Amino acid sequence: MDLDDALRQWNRVMIGFDLVLGSATLLAPSATLRVLGHAKPSAETEHMFRRCGPIWLTFAAGHAAAAARGRPEDWWALAWLRATEIATDAVWSSSPGLTRPGARAGLRLAGVANLAMTLAYARLASSSAKS
Repeated sequence: MDLDDALRQWNRVMIGFDLVLGSATLLAPSATLRVLGHAKPSAETEHMFRRCGPIWLTFAAGHAAAAARGRPEDWWALAWLRATEIATDAVWSSSPGLTRPGARAGLRLAGVANLAMTLAYARLASSSAKS
C-alpha cells in the first residue's frame, strides 16, 4: 500500500466518523457532548451543539463524494472543507464546560488532524490531476 492508498483508506474512515458524529449530535446532543468531555450542558448549549450535526454530515458527504469519484476537484474541495475546521476545535477547547481530563488536548489535536487532512487531500488532488 502506497501513501495515496493509505490516504484514500483514511478518507473512508472519516466517512464513518463524520456520519456517526453528525448523527449522534442531531439525535443525542447531550450524550454526545458528554462523550466529548463536556459537563451537563444547558438547554441553550445543547441546542447550539445540535446545529453542528448537519455540518458534520456535510463532511461525511464530502468524504463520500471524493471516495466515489476520486476526481481532483473532489479532493481539492475536501481539502478546503477540512481547512475550515483547523481552528474551530482549538477555539472550542477553551469552553468552560469541558471537564473530562484530556478533553481540551483532544480538541487541540483535532485541529492538528484537520491540518494534516487538509494537506493530505491536497496531495491527492495534485496526484490525481497528474494521472
